[in-house]
Amino acid sequence: MPAREPRTALMRIMVTLPWGERLGGAEAMIQEIFDGAAQLGHELEPVFFNDGPWRAELAAAGMRTEAIDAGRLRDPLRYATAVRRLAALIRGRNPDLILNWAAKTQIYGSPAARLAGAGAGDRVVWFQQNVPDGFWLDRLATLLPARAVCCYSAAAKEAQQKMWPVRDTYAVAAGAKPAPDAELPATIELPADVPVVGLVGRLQPWKGQDRMLRAQALLRARGVEMHQLVVGGDAYGLSAEYAAWLPELARELGIADAVTFTGQVPDAGPYIRRMDVLVNASDPEPFGIVLLEAMARGVATMAVDSGGPGEFVRDGETGMLARSGSPEDLANALEPLLASAQLRSRCAEAGAEAFRAEFTDVALRRRFFARMEQIAGGAS
Repeated sequence: MPAREPRTALMRIMVTLPWGERLGGAEAMIQEIFDGAAQLGHELEPVFFNDGPWRAELAAAGMRTEAIDAGRLRDPLRYATAVRRLAALIRGRNPDLILNWAAKTQIYGSPAARLAGAGAGDRVVWFQQNVPDGFWLDRLATLLPARAVCCYSAAAKEAQQKMWPVRDTYAVAAGAKPAPDAELPATIELPADVPVVGLVGRLQPWKGQDRMLRAQALLRARGVEMHQLVVGGDAYGLSAEYAAWLPELARELGIADAVTFTGQVPDAGPYIRRMDVLVNASDPEPFGIVLLEAMARGVATMAVDSGGPGEFVRDGETGMLARSGSPEDLANALEPLLASAQLRSRCAEAGAEAFRAEFTDVALRRRFFARMEQIAGGAS
């Protein structure tokens, strides 16, 4: 057995990550944690289950990283090889915690920790990135031993605790960086005489871009005009057909003249600054970090009252909440914001204040490491 390394950090956490690219909110959250760990005296060691640009970026920043070619769960030989390799890393590094950052990595990380021995299996935590609804991957991850399960929101925590066996489960709300002082709005041609309503994210069905287009058509039928700015593209080829269909849908609905699709952009922040309202139409949404990015920029927000957003968007105060993700409910929740610039301004100001008080990257790291220290120390 290799010699264990001496401890130089307050807490050393090995983090298993399912892919080597930053796909969305889950990756944004752990990146914020990576960014400030060393300042707080902690050491995080990412282990990627496939290599990619994210690993290279972290390595260039001075972090020690590893990549294990895990392949697919359906390949038993590669699965067993990956588990053995991960177990060897755990034995050599002897982390205080093994944090499996997704259901998939929990399916590798929990058996690997048991195989590593020396109590490593009692140091496993995994992060539930969804509001679980019984999907087999979540059920299997829950079956495997873990000291605790962390979630983005109380809604996800409640859903997770309905799964068997019930583990200690915690909610750790996300956070985001404050908007850069030097950030300029995107140079894109948009109308100045109607509110600009934006969606930001990969073009995928669960994100609800099609439902927002239908909501816009309903509002136009009521005589309420807006311009929709759809920021994002078919990143990583996850939903190519859906992405190609959305402009066609806008034409079919008769609103193509009032919709702008940007495609994939390297940074959504400048586009958010061009919006009067940012909408998160996902239903359910585990958290909704993009809402925090809008709040940080003083942009009014609207989301579905399902999952995480209802826990930090206060209806009529820091934003508006739709009863569901249906086009009609989205239209109903959005209409008051379109009708009143004063309401938009009030929600934007209150949202920015809430962001500064509770949802910065600094606040996220404080919550996250306090919880990890509690779990590592054995507190209930």
